[in-house]
Amino acid sequence: MGLISDADKKVIKEEFFSKLTEPVKLMVFTGKEHCQYCDQLKQLVQELSELTDKLTYEFVDFDTEEGRKKAEEYRIDRAPAVSITRNGQDVGVRFFGLPAGHEFGAFLEDIVDVSNMTTDLMPESKEALAKIDRDVRILVFVTPTCPYCPLAVRMAHKFAIENTNAGKGKILGDMVEAIEYPEWADQYSVMAVPKIVIQVDGEDKVQFEGAYPEKMFLEKLLSALE
Repeated sequence: MGLISDADKKVIKEEFFSKLTEPVKLMVFTGKEHCQYCDQLKQLVQELSELTDKLTYEFVDFDTEEGRKKAEEYRIDRAPAVSITRNGQDVGVRFFGLPAGHEFGAFLEDIVDVSNMTTDLMPESKEALAKIDRDVRILVFVTPTCPYCPLAVRMAHKFAIENTNAGKGKILGDMVEAIEYPEWADQYSVMAVPKIVIQVDGEDKVQFEGAYPEKMFLEKLLSALE
């Protein structure tokens, strides 16, 4: 039985995939750990790819030596994870865990943004993001039932896209499904979602809860860089 209904498929094709310009490739990393939803993840990706010839996928076994090398290439440090790439090019847009519930819409919007490599961020935000030249990782802890979480996830992903557009590719935007990654959530004492952790050069710098507006989110990012 399919995960996506026929009615939803129609909406996805008309509202989202009609806007794709460049090919998008989903790099899907799975392994033995945290994989209670890996079959659903693979099925979801396959069903979406059937809706447009501009969307392809590759499944990678994170537990093999070859898979680890591929994961390193895409800066993936655990599985399950999906990197939404533009024709195979890593642009820092990633989902750790199944993009289910409210996150499914964010997943579709990200596919469109990566295909076109455009975002709706303000010009001054794009300018600030273009200057960032240090390794930044934005972890956004979510649960599928959280209605505000996709806003935070999308913001992190837009930041990554704009930094990549500037030729830097230094920002990683990561959705982390807290239920699938309990020990990762415990590490940051995630009690409410969305919880955002900003790392700079591998160090935790700033943490906050809530879906902040663009300007405030960017201020948090810039303060982490100071």
